[in-house]
Amino acid sequence: MDVYSAFQAAFSLISTLDPQFLQIVALSLRVTLTAILLAAVIGLPLGAMLAIARFPGRSAVIVFVNGLMGLPPVVAGLVVFLVLSRSGPLGPLGWLFTPTAMIVAQTLLVLPIVIALTRGTIEELWNEYREHLTSLGLVGWRAIPTLLWDGRFALITGLLAGFGRASAEVGAVLIVGGNIAGYTRTMTTAIALETSKGDLPLALGLGMVLIALTLCINAAAYGASRIGARFAG
Repeated sequence: MDVYSAFQAAFSLISTLDPQFLQIVALSLRVTLTAILLAAVIGLPLGAMLAIARFPGRSAVIVFVNGLMGLPPVVAGLVVFLVLSRSGPLGPLGWLFTPTAMIVAQTLLVLPIVIALTRGTIEELWNEYREHLTSLGLVGWRAIPTLLWDGRFALITGLLAGFGRASAEVGAVLIVGGNIAGYTRTMTTAIALETSKGDLPLALGLGMVLIALTLCINAAAYGASRIGARFAG
């Protein structure tokens, strides 16, 4: 099949809402959105506490978290694989080669990004409003909800950055999900597989959707930063 015909077939898959195509896209979105939600629930308060708390070894923790932002996906996948394997501590749960394992792997990849960006945003706000918040009795963990709300637009941008990394991930979800057709096959793993098989229409169609998602994420992040700047001004 030539490239022109492959693009025609890809557009046909998208326009006719091919069931297999939609199933792959839906699973990818479900896994990634769930991972972002979990990373936000865990990472936002942890990042905020790291921003305002002062304790021995704090600088080392910050360096460690920042270093994990560049964690290779295959390493994250290997760690989750070992933990969820039959001989691992969570093996009895039977999560390996399921969408749940993929969610765990993506959460592990996104969590350091959320913590680090939250820490930077909240630390700036805390330095600016510390005296005012202290006068209101908002110190320690009591100040976190106010600071998170005040920095919501910058934090949304950080979450969108995490979504972008998770949605484009291949290595970790391939290791822990197994790329099982109709069960754990995501857009990125399907693109890699179908390209190697020579099924260009499906790979191109999924690639178009992935590019569209990336553009939407960048537009949303830009919009959130503009709105935040307008409120700050």
